[in-house]
Amino acid sequence: MSTPEDLPNPEGPPKKKASGLGPVLLTVLLDLVGFGIVIPLISFYGEAYDATEREALLLLGMYSVAQFLFAPMWGWLSDRYGRRPIMLMSIAATSIALAGFATAPNLLMLFVWRFAHGAFAANISTVQAYVADVTKPEDRARGMGLIGAAFGFGFTLGPFLGGELSVYGLVVPIWFAAGLSAINFLWAFFGLPESRVLGEKGRGRRAGPAMVVHALSHPVIGLAIGLTFAATLAFAMMEYTFPLVAEHKWQLDERSVGRFFGLIGIIGIVIQGGMIRPLVKRFGEGKLIVAGYLLNVAGLGALAVVMPGVGLPTACALLATGSSIANPSLQSMISRGAGEDEQGAILGVNQSLSALARAIAPWGALALYTQTHRVGPFLGAGAVMLVALFLAIPATQRARRARVADEAA
Repeated sequence: MSTPEDLPNPEGPPKKKASGLGPVLLTVLLDLVGFGIVIPLISFYGEAYDATEREALLLLGMYSVAQFLFAPMWGWLSDRYGRRPIMLMSIAATSIALAGFATAPNLLMLFVWRFAHGAFAANISTVQAYVADVTKPEDRARGMGLIGAAFGFGFTLGPFLGGELSVYGLVVPIWFAAGLSAINFLWAFFGLPESRVLGEKGRGRRAGPAMVVHALSHPVIGLAIGLTFAATLAFAMMEYTFPLVAEHKWQLDERSVGRFFGLIGIIGIVIQGGMIRPLVKRFGEGKLIVAGYLLNVAGLGALAVVMPGVGLPTACALLATGSSIANPSLQSMISRGAGEDEQGAILGVNQSLSALARAIAPWGALALYTQTHRVGPFLGAGAVMLVALFLAIPATQRARRARVADEAA
């Protein structure tokens, strides 16, 4: 359980003002822009190596598989050795992995470097733990929301840059992303301070599978971590099949698809970047999680029946709003329920399950798309989100009871 604010905490760092988020947010932004640049090119780049459609899909998913395996480890190591060295190492290795991807001599090495990129870029748990270090509990959702806003901006700007640079050759955007990671390393080396005061308590903590079991069986946040998996799976199923449905059912072109994803990204930036703090202050994390999932169920259901016009942007807006209020609230709730000495490890397990969901989503979504109806993935994702909605009620109640008990202790 989190250490109550009114009790001394000799091992955890003193909570700093939210202004301490500036350096890490810039680091995340540069990291995500570099990652986003590569997204629209993966399948085309794989085909240049004579990859089949199945191999191109595997290449796309290899990144998430690596994140699933390595996210808990980086989070645990950041608890043990500090946030700064883990982030510096991961950013430098990301630049090397992208350079390797750009110079891969064959398809096998393309897979190797794609896996390496995912493994070393699995530092989001370290970033979230950094936010937990420098924010007070009541500001935690705002900090997580700003990370989400940085993600949204990176995923909006990155693919646009990748597409524009690809006219000069598919390898050019990849080299640009590698260079951006190198610049990010220099910035982080000189501009990113350490946020964690290391103590002895965290050095004996579980690692590997034991930490996963510990996190999932946690009486307060175990179920909340399961919500991360379900919500990510549902949203990713929509993301992977939206372009297919847009082309074959709605007769939309690539530019229109990009605009709809841009709409989702912009709404996410606005809500997570500026609105989440007053919303949490007024309604609380638990109510926002439930409300967000309810909006996501409505948005996914709407996607299954709407046609282009007013209905489609409305469905996208429902999805963007729901995710933008629920995700940072959930991450904050998980962080506040974890101990000071295990922030990185717990958040690492949380991100590992998120990556696993993203690795599974393409296969489930494509199976529903090909074996049922074109909008089958939206209905399947809506069903998953409906389950998450029902599980969110006991999960948020557990967290609220634990927080009340902490305040009374």
